[in-house]
Amino acid sequence: MAGYEQLGFPELIDIARLADLLGVGERYVRRMVAERRVPTVKVGRLVRFDLAEIRRWIEEQRRPGRS
Repeated sequence: MAGYEQLGFPELIDIARLADLLGVGERYVRRMVAERRVPTVKVGRLVRFDLAEIRRWIEEQRRPGRS
């Protein structure tokens, strides 16, 4: 799918792939979507995730460690 970004289209992934990438269950991802805690893209009735946006969102979730 990486070729689509060259055309100006983001790489979109589904709930199952995001859950796999984050190492969590699909149910947890669905809950985050319902609570609007994760950036989403709606394609008709389907929920998709822009991989570049997810990378930025993950960086924003980082917390500094204790010294």
